[in-house]
Amino acid sequence: QVQLVESGGGLVRPGGSLRLSCAASGSIFSINAMGWNRQAPGNERELVAGITSDGSTNYADSVKGRFTISRDSAKNTMYLQMNSLKPEDTAVYSCNVIYTGRDGYEYGYWGQGTQVTVSS
Repeated sequence: QVQLVESGGGLVRPGGSLRLSCAASGSIFSINAMGWNRQAPGNERELVAGITSDGSTNYADSVKGRFTISRDSAKNTMYLQMNSLKPEDTAVYSCNVIYTGRDGYEYGYWGQGTQVTVSS
């Protein structure tokens, strides 16, 4: 069993910053990749940023230069530093993990999500 604990969401004014965290625990042998996705009301879920086990990152064009994804491998924790936030960044942000279980198989798992609201 795997648990993903997300934190750091909230209400922030336009131009402000937030830092999201996603901590993975449970029957994980190794983490292969982690990512942040978001879904706003009426919109489809979209990938915001991802990071692989070797530290490679990718970002949605809409957040490049404003958001930074990082991870602490020792803690199985991923972060998303969000700066210069805009009202259109308002969404539920969910983390996901692709990992190798202790049985040697690869799995994926999603967190429950944390609300980010950017409003004056």
